[in-house]
Amino acid sequence: MSLSLVGRLALWMSLLASLAGALHQVVAWRRGARGRAHVYAGVALGAILAAVAVMQYALITHDFHFAYVAENNATFTPLLYSITGMWSALEGSLLLWVLLLDAMIWGVTLYYRRRSDEPVVMVASAVMGVVAAFFTFLMVGPADPFLTGTASQGAGPNALLQDNPLVAAHPPLLYAGFVGFTVPFAFAIAMLVTGRVSETWALEQRRWSVLAWGALSVGIVLGAWWSYQVLGWGGFWGWDPVENAALLPWLTGTAYVHSVIVQDRRGLFRVWNLALAIITFSLTVLGTFFTRSGVLQSVHAFSSSTLGPLLIGFFFACLAGGLGLLAWRGDALRTPLGVEDPFSREGLFVANNVLFVGFASVVLVGTLFPLLYQAVNGSQVTVGTPYFASVAAPAGVIALLLMALAPLAGWRSAKAGVIWPRARTSAWVGLGVVVVLVLARVRRPGELVAVFLASLAAGAALRTLRLNVVAARARGSWRGALRAPSTGGMVTHLGVVILALGVVTSTSYASRSEVTLAKGQSTVLSGELVSFEGFREVRTTLASATEVVVNVAGHRLYPAVTTFAGRASQPVGTPAIDSSLVRDVYVTFEAVGGNGATSGAQVRGDLPAGSVVLGVTVEPLLAWLWIGGLVIGLGALLTFIRRGARD
Repeated sequence: MSLSLVGRLALWMSLLASLAGALHQVVAWRRGARGRAHVYAGVALGAILAAVAVMQYALITHDFHFAYVAENNATFTPLLYSITGMWSALEGSLLLWVLLLDAMIWGVTLYYRRRSDEPVVMVASAVMGVVAAFFTFLMVGPADPFLTGTASQGAGPNALLQDNPLVAAHPPLLYAGFVGFTVPFAFAIAMLVTGRVSETWALEQRRWSVLAWGALSVGIVLGAWWSYQVLGWGGFWGWDPVENAALLPWLTGTAYVHSVIVQDRRGLFRVWNLALAIITFSLTVLGTFFTRSGVLQSVHAFSSSTLGPLLIGFFFACLAGGLGLLAWRGDALRTPLGVEDPFSREGLFVANNVLFVGFASVVLVGTLFPLLYQAVNGSQVTVGTPYFASVAAPAGVIALLLMALAPLAGWRSAKAGVIWPRARTSAWVGLGVVVVLVLARVRRPGELVAVFLASLAAGAALRTLRLNVVAARARGSWRGALRAPSTGGMVTHLGVVILALGVVTSTSYASRSEVTLAKGQSTVLSGELVSFEGFREVRTTLASATEVVVNVAGHRLYPAVTTFAGRASQPVGTPAIDSSLVRDVYVTFEAVGGNGATSGAQVRGDLPAGSVVLGVTVEPLLAWLWIGGLVIGLGALLTFIRRGARD
């Protein structure tokens, strides 16, 4: 039996197990019997693991009888990039997607196996099975990863996907975040179908949602880091349509994980939270359509495929079906309770929801507008950074303000004189930092306001963490502080503050220069001594590169123009970065002067032979953006693993 046949049989087994599991759950629910969703989910997971094993074996052994391997691998491809080649193109990325989805479904159904006779669990398991079946069907139909061919050598991966090890972490985490939002969606549908909506279910789904949100958060940050290190433009976020596709469910997911707390404590926002769960999952499907249909031109997007109609149809089915159920059950779900004081904690959470959902709407309009414009007028138009940045900056400031106030406010009412005593210390610290910055000739009002609010938000988070430690010590257990309901959330808030300061300082005070230097010549740019020491040629089985030897403050950097073997024969720029906690110096090889004897680089005949044109960007505190992203992930993980506590 050929390996390709084994792979196809494994996909069919996974598909049939998902469908059979969904049908079994529905029948068991209607009969009042106990479901066995975890058994079917385990079979589906085992089958997809077999399919993944076949693909990985083919990639690692360079088996070019597989058309996918021939298109995305070569004998000279290193082991790491042979492994990551599975998600370097459309068909293989769906294998990873379904692997993570089936693993998540198996974990959730195993977690609820002792409650498998509860209607909500049974219907939710059926919904998850249908979602898994849909994505598996894409591979047994139009996106078959096990097609065979006759190639004797492969084309190799895309150049941008074999130049940085972050390709091993960014897509899996991003996919994990996307598929993770299947759980709250499935339980929302189940609650609407069965009519059993309770605050207990909402709180439990918050745990799964936070895990998905944390994975998506870290995945987005790692994607920004990968873009920064590989693309050679010195930035980390360009409001690219595919970047926006990942940001959209993150924004609505952020609103959801906060809003569910209010439902747990006050019984409010039932309808709203169900809508957010449905919308967030639907946006993950829409994001999948953006990246896998070929409708968007992006460095992050996959090539054109036939999956577009299927994905957009599934998106509308999920959205219309979910919101239709919500409209059907809506009157019965509403509560007579309301927000009593706009400055209470639940009132501030309402503002949080309005902010994030409103911002998501702005991003969605800006992302879809070029597609709609082209469909109507037949011409192309671009919605660029100014449109998104004009909303992102004030939204970020308001988010910091809400993070500063919400942890200090009380439930139900905002009593006069409560917040100021709790915020006083951090307010004075923030004011002191602002004064120091003003004395250091930092005069931009927006940055000063952001620093002050970041200080307040950090102070509010640290105050809550300190109270958790005090309470844990009083109970005689330091471990209790880690398991306190608010600890994970406050660690996440600290991560957001760190990330926000990294974004503000690096973007507001970055200096970008282009300088021409002869060999042995130096210049000072933004306080950094930059010297050009010469060229060197590097040849490996994977690539050939012309590197420029640059000395920055005593550190040698090697920006290059690299030509990878195989299909990626077009030279690509490879930046070099001298990074520290204080600043990044980002150097790119732009051009060479003379007759072009140095291969691969742009030739400038108007410059002296042997000279080089360097792009030099100095960005203060940029490393804290990546640190903040990892702290956010830690906070989400702490929230997920806590036990037996209420928010």
